[in-house]
Amino acid sequence: MSRLSGKVSFRVNAVEALENSSLRSAMSNATEVFSQRRSEAVASAPLDEWREIASQTRLMVLDNLPHYVDLFARNATAAGAVVHRARDAESAREIAASLLKDRCIRKIVKSKSMVTEEIHLNAHLEALGFKVVETDLGEYIIQIAKEGPSHIIVPAIHKNRQQVGKLFSAILGCDYSEDPTVLTKIARRVLREEFLSADAGMSGANFAVADTGSLVIFTNEGNGRMVTTLPPVHIAVLSIEKVIPSFADLPKFMRLLPRSATGQSLTTYMSVITGTRKPGQSTGAKELHIILLDNGRSHIAQGPCREILKCVRCGACMNVCPVYRLVGGHAYASTYPGPMGIILTALLDGMDRAETLLDATTLCGACGDVCPVKVPLPSLLRYLREMRTDLGLTPVTEQGAMKAFGIAVQSPSLFHMGQSLSHTLWPLARGTVRGVLERLPKPSQKPFRKRM
Repeated sequence: MSRLSGKVSFRVNAVEALENSSLRSAMSNATEVFSQRRSEAVASAPLDEWREIASQTRLMVLDNLPHYVDLFARNATAAGAVVHRARDAESAREIAASLLKDRCIRKIVKSKSMVTEEIHLNAHLEALGFKVVETDLGEYIIQIAKEGPSHIIVPAIHKNRQQVGKLFSAILGCDYSEDPTVLTKIARRVLREEFLSADAGMSGANFAVADTGSLVIFTNEGNGRMVTTLPPVHIAVLSIEKVIPSFADLPKFMRLLPRSATGQSLTTYMSVITGTRKPGQSTGAKELHIILLDNGRSHIAQGPCREILKCVRCGACMNVCPVYRLVGGHAYASTYPGPMGIILTALLDGMDRAETLLDATTLCGACGDVCPVKVPLPSLLRYLREMRTDLGLTPVTEQGAMKAFGIAVQSPSLFHMGQSLSHTLWPLARGTVRGVLERLPKPSQKPFRKRM
């Protein structure tokens, strides 16, 4: 599996994020816009019916995952692609590096791919001397800022236009502008040269169609098609659960994914790539290599959290999560933030590293309500919290406090005493738990039961 070093300190990260006013403003504005757009996009759609069909399709794949992965690999090979199996992050990185070295490739242009973020592919390739250029505008912004993505759909969601303008001026040497149109044109001018001079293109995939061996890529920028058609070599890295049975299953996801992700009825570009460039065609890769990454997913598919693998990476759960909307993605210190990210990080990186992320949820249930494939996110979060408790990973003070609370609520007299003491102890408690209790309402001097 892809193991990151060090334990996530979510509470510390969250306090720092909450003190960043520009971050909070950017996050509030962006997530509000996406949530509103989603609500408008699904208002007239038979959403419950679509979600149920999509959920059942994804479950069918998980029930027969080895079969569908093998079927996809056979049909992709028959169409001219070369399929590589990667057991974990290290083997995926080695396969990609070997393919590039063997072909004397030095420059790679990439479209947005969260799975390559998961395996830290860019850093690995750059350490070997390759030049890797992210071409999605958001990914390009955070790459030159030397940051990771803060959202799986909108990587630079945490930055405002003023920050991007200063970044472009400092790194690209252009005149400062905070006009989004001007900034986009600057990026397009720079990236166009990268597209034309690249030796290879690298992408992920939203879906892999088993019965044809096709890759399906959704984008809202033309970079996805430039990456996959201009360079002579195309390397696609995708995780095994991206497989769907057939093209007949694709329309339901075409309707659901854009609506959930960005509030669009259809995504701007949908590319279907089946094999290599055919005779008579002027574009398309002459070589297509597909790296199918497991990285623990076969194990997850057999366990109690298997339904997280239904996730189609739309980001809707992040946009409605009251925690994510306040602190942003970097506070999670993992590839995947938000509700789905908490679960995936715990499963991929291990509970010992990720257990503090389980504090990053109110269990309000909003994430489950908006998931287009009905991943039971609240149930999975509760299950992992129970696991954390069973493993004894919660702080000793918290364990003692919860045990004391459990005893107190079983005794009316003890509970009444606790209510009476809460107002007296409040100043002391506020001074010991920075950034948490001061944001909670002060206990009433006269509890509700006395007023009644």
